[in-house]
Amino acid sequence: MIALGGAIGTGLFLASGSAISQAGPGGALVAYGLVAIVVYLLMTSLGEMATYAPTTGTFNKYSEKFVDPAFGFAMGWNYWFNWAITIASELLAAGFLMQFWFPETPVVMWSGIFFFLIMGINIFSVRLYGESEYWMSLIKVAFIVIFLVVGILAIFGISKNGHTVGFSNWQIGHAPFNGGIFTILGVFLVAGYSFQGAEIVGVAAGEAKNPKKAIPKAIKSTFWRLTLFYVLALGVVGFLVPYTASWLANPNSNVAMSPFTMVFDNAGFSYAASLVNVVLVTAVLSAANSCVYTSSRTLWYLAKSKQAPKFFAQTNHKGTPVWGILITALMGAAFFLASFISNGIVFNWLINLISLCGYISWLSIAITHLRFRRAYIKQGRQLSDLTYRSKFFPYGPVIAIVAILIMMFGMQFEALWRHTATWVNFLATYSGVILFMAAFLIYKWVKKTKFVRLEACDLDFFRKEA
Repeated sequence: MIALGGAIGTGLFLASGSAISQAGPGGALVAYGLVAIVVYLLMTSLGEMATYAPTTGTFNKYSEKFVDPAFGFAMGWNYWFNWAITIASELLAAGFLMQFWFPETPVVMWSGIFFFLIMGINIFSVRLYGESEYWMSLIKVAFIVIFLVVGILAIFGISKNGHTVGFSNWQIGHAPFNGGIFTILGVFLVAGYSFQGAEIVGVAAGEAKNPKKAIPKAIKSTFWRLTLFYVLALGVVGFLVPYTASWLANPNSNVAMSPFTMVFDNAGFSYAASLVNVVLVTAVLSAANSCVYTSSRTLWYLAKSKQAPKFFAQTNHKGTPVWGILITALMGAAFFLASFISNGIVFNWLINLISLCGYISWLSIAITHLRFRRAYIKQGRQLSDLTYRSKFFPYGPVIAIVAILIMMFGMQFEALWRHTATWVNFLATYSGVILFMAAFLIYKWVKKTKFVRLEACDLDFFRKEA
C-alpha cells in the first residue's frame, strides 16, 4: 500500500491529461505501457537486493557498497531532492483541485493548509503515517475500480447521456498517434513522473516486519496493480475525452478539471463530479504523505552515514526523524510558494524536474543490480541462497538502462526534431541531472573515492549494521 500510495497521485489524475493531449490516446498508452515494463524490470532488480539486504532510509546504500561511495552519495541526495520537490507538485495539485469548488481562492492557500496537515501526520509517528496511508491508498484504489466500471459503461453508451462513444475519439485529427514516435518520446517524462514511487518499497524495507516475505509480495502485486490502474484508466480517458480538448493541454486555466472528473461529468453524473474531486484530493494528499515519509527517511540515512549534517539523524522517542521531516518541509514549501510566479508554468517545470531525478534513481537501481549480482557470483556465493531472485538478469537491468536513457532524453530529441530546443528549456529540464553529476564529481574529488572492485564489494554490510 505504501508503494501504491506513492505512485498513484498527480501523475495519473492530472498529468495524464497532458500526455493524451500531446501524443493522442494511442501514443499515451504506448508511452505508459513501455514505462510500466521498465518499472517491472526495475522492481525485480530492487526486490532481489532489498530482500537480501533490507535497509531503512534509502537504497543508495547499495550504490555506495556495490558501485562507488561517490555514486551512493549523489544518488542519496538526488533521491531526497526528488521527493522533497515532489511534495510541492502534489500540494500544488491539491490546490488546483480545490479550485473546482472555490475558483476564486488562491492555490497557495489550500496548499498551505494541506502542507501543515501532512507534516502533522508524519511528525507524530510512523504508525500514524502507515495507518493514514493505508486508508487513503484504499480510497484511491477503490475509486479507480469504480471509475473503470463507469468509464467502460459510458464508452458503450450505458450512461445518462446514452451516447455510444466507441472509437470516435481515436479517429479525430491525427489520433490515435498524434505526432508519431517523436511525440511519444516527448511524453516519456510525464509517463515516468506518473510511475515514480513504486520503488518506495526499497526505502521501507528495513521497517517491514518480515522483509523476506513482504518485499517479494509487494514487488509482484505493485507492478500488476500499477499497470492495471494506469493502462486501463488511461485507456478509458482516451476513449471518452478527445485529445484535442483545449483544457487537457492548458493547465494555466483548467488544470482543476482533472480528466477523471470530466469523464464522470460527461457521463451525466454531475453530482458525482464533486465526489470524484474529493477522492482526487485524498489521492494527491496520500501521494504527498508518501513523499514526506520517503524524503525524511532518506535524509535520516544520509546523516547516519555521515553524508549529511549529523543532527538530521536525530529521532524523537517514537523513532521519527523530526529534523528530516522539517527540512524536507521547508524545501517543499519553497517550491510550492514559487507558484506565485505562474501556477501552470511551475507545475509543468516541477513535473519535468521530478521525472529526471526519478529516472536517475531508476538508472542507479539497474546499474547497482548488475554490480551486486556479478559481485555475488564473483565471491563464490550460491544464487540458490537468495530468497528472491530476478528472473530477467542480466537482460532486465541492461534493457532498463537503455530504455531509461532514451526516456530521459526523449523530450530533447523531440525538441531538436521540431526546432524548438533552447538552452533555457534544456537547463530547466535537465537541472536535476546537472546537480547529480556535480554532487558525484565533487564528492569523488573531495573524498578521493574509488570504483569498488567486485571481489571487494561488502555483501554483508547489513548484518554488521544490525
